[in-house]
Amino acid sequence: MSPVLAGVLQLLALIAALALAYRPLGDYMARVYSSERHYRPEKWIYKAIGANPSAEMRWPAYLRGVLAFSAVSVLFLYGLQRAQGVLPGSLGFASIDPDQAFNTAASFVANTNWQSYAGEQAMGHVVQTGGLAVQNFVSAAVGMAVAVALVRGFARSRTGELGNFWADLVRGTVRILLPIAVIGAVALVACGAIQNFTGIHEVGQFTGGTQQWNGGAVASQEVIKELGTNGGGYFNANSAHPFENPTPFSNLFEVFLILVIPFALTRTFGRMVGSLRQGYAILATMATIWLGFTALMMWTEFAHHGPAFEVAGGAMEGKETRFGIAGSAIFSVATTLTSTGAVNSFHSSYTGLGGGIQLLGMQLGEIAPGGVGSGLYGMLVMAIIAVFIAGLMVGRTPEYLGKKIGTREIKLAACYILITPALVLCFTAAAMALPTPPHSMLNSGAHGFSEVLYAYTSGANNNGSAFGGLNADTQWYNTTIGLAMLLGRFLPMVFVLALAGSLAEQKPVPETAGTLRTDKPLYTGLLVGTILIVTGLTYFPALALGPLAEGLAS
Repeated sequence: MSPVLAGVLQLLALIAALALAYRPLGDYMARVYSSERHYRPEKWIYKAIGANPSAEMRWPAYLRGVLAFSAVSVLFLYGLQRAQGVLPGSLGFASIDPDQAFNTAASFVANTNWQSYAGEQAMGHVVQTGGLAVQNFVSAAVGMAVAVALVRGFARSRTGELGNFWADLVRGTVRILLPIAVIGAVALVACGAIQNFTGIHEVGQFTGGTQQWNGGAVASQEVIKELGTNGGGYFNANSAHPFENPTPFSNLFEVFLILVIPFALTRTFGRMVGSLRQGYAILATMATIWLGFTALMMWTEFAHHGPAFEVAGGAMEGKETRFGIAGSAIFSVATTLTSTGAVNSFHSSYTGLGGGIQLLGMQLGEIAPGGVGSGLYGMLVMAIIAVFIAGLMVGRTPEYLGKKIGTREIKLAACYILITPALVLCFTAAAMALPTPPHSMLNSGAHGFSEVLYAYTSGANNNGSAFGGLNADTQWYNTTIGLAMLLGRFLPMVFVLALAGSLAEQKPVPETAGTLRTDKPLYTGLLVGTILIVTGLTYFPALALGPLAEGLAS
C-alpha cells in the first residue's frame, strides 16, 4: 500500500469516527448545560467553594467568576512550582525559577500549555498530576463555559442572564471531561502508554552507558491533554515520545480526542438555539477549512522535490517513522487548527509551505474546529462579522439567529478579532527589533523569523506548540510569551461575554423574506471566505517575510 493511500484511509477512518460520535456527544453536552439537576458530588464542590449553582449571572458577574477562578489557578500553580524542591514526589528536581514558573502557570491556566522546559527533567509527580493535569481539565471547562454562555445569549431574549459560571465549570469537568478521560486513559494504556508513579530509573544498554527515564501518570495526562485541547506533554518529545503515543492507532486515537468535542459542540449549539441546521452550517465551515488544510499539508509534505525527499518518499525529516508523513501531517493540522499544541513531529523540519500552513492554521483564530469551547465562540464571532458584511452588501441591518447585529455588537466582534493579531505582531516586532531576543534564534533569515513569529502566534492564540529551534527559556521569552498567553486568552473572553449579554437583552426579530439564511451553503461559503480574507489581510505581510519566502526559495 502506498503511503499516500494509507494516509487517505487514515483520514477516512478519522472522519467516520468523528461522525459516529457527533450526534450522541453533541446532544449529551446540550443536556448537561441545560439541566437543572445537581449531582451529589457537584453539590459537595459547590458547598466547598461557597457557590450557589442556581443563581443566574449577568455577563459582568459571569466574567468575574472566570477571571477570579483563573487568577487563583495561576497563583496556585505558580506557588506549587516554586515549592517543588521541598514537596514529596519531586523526584529530586529543584524548584522552578520565577520567570519559568510564571510562564508555565500562565500557559496551563490559559489552556495554551506552551512549555519552555523538558518535562522529564524539570517536573516531579506532584506538579505534573496535582498541578498541570488538574489545569488541563479546568482550563478546558472554562472555555466550554464561555462558549455556552454565548450560545445562551443567542437562545435567550429580554434578559441579560447567561447562566451560572460555577455550575457550567463543574458540570463540564465532572460530567463531560472526566468520564471521557477515564475511558480514553484505559485505551491509551492498552495501546502501550505508561501509567505509574515510579521514579527515575535506568533502561537499556547503550554505547557509553545506560539511559535514564522517568515514570509517571502519563496515559491519564495524555488523554486530557488531547481531549481538552491543551497540548502540554509529560515528556519533552511530547506526542512523538513512545511512552505518550506508542503506535499508529494511538496516534489516530489522539487526533480523534483532539477534534471530537470541538466538532460536537456545533450540534450542542444547534440544539440549544433550537435549530440543528444552524449547527450544521457552523460544522460545515469548520470541516471545510480542516479538510482543506489537511489536504494541503499532505500534498506539500509528500510532493516536495529533491533527491533526499524522493528517496524517503517525502519530507520525512523530523517525523517519526512509526507515524510516517500522513500520520504526522494529520496530527499537525489537527493541533494547529485547535488550541492543542501537541506535536508528534518537529514542526521546524516541515517544508517551508508546510510551516506556513501550521502558522496560518493558528492565525485563523483557532476556530476550525478550534479549542474546546474557544473554537465555537470564535467561529460564532466570525459568523457575526460575515452577516455584517452581507448586510453591507445589500443595505440591510444584519441579523443572526433572530438577533440584530447593531453598532454595539459589531464593535465587540471587531475588538475580538483584532486583539490577538495585535499581540502577535507587536511582540514579534519587539523581539526582532531589540538586540538580545534574536540571539535565541537557531536559524537566520526567513526561517529564523518564522521561529519567532510562530512562538508568539502559538502563545497569543493559546495553541502552545513550538516551531523548534528557538531557545524560549529566557527571561524575555518566558515573560512576553506568558503575557501574550494570558492576554490572548482572557481579553477575548471579555468581548465574548459582553457580546453574549448584549444579545440576551434583545427581543427576537421575526424572520422575513429579506433575512439572510444562515443555514444554507451560500452562507457557509461566505463565512469561509470571510475567515480567510480577514486573516490573510492581517497576517500576509508577516507570512511573506517568513514561511512564504522560505517556501518559494526552496
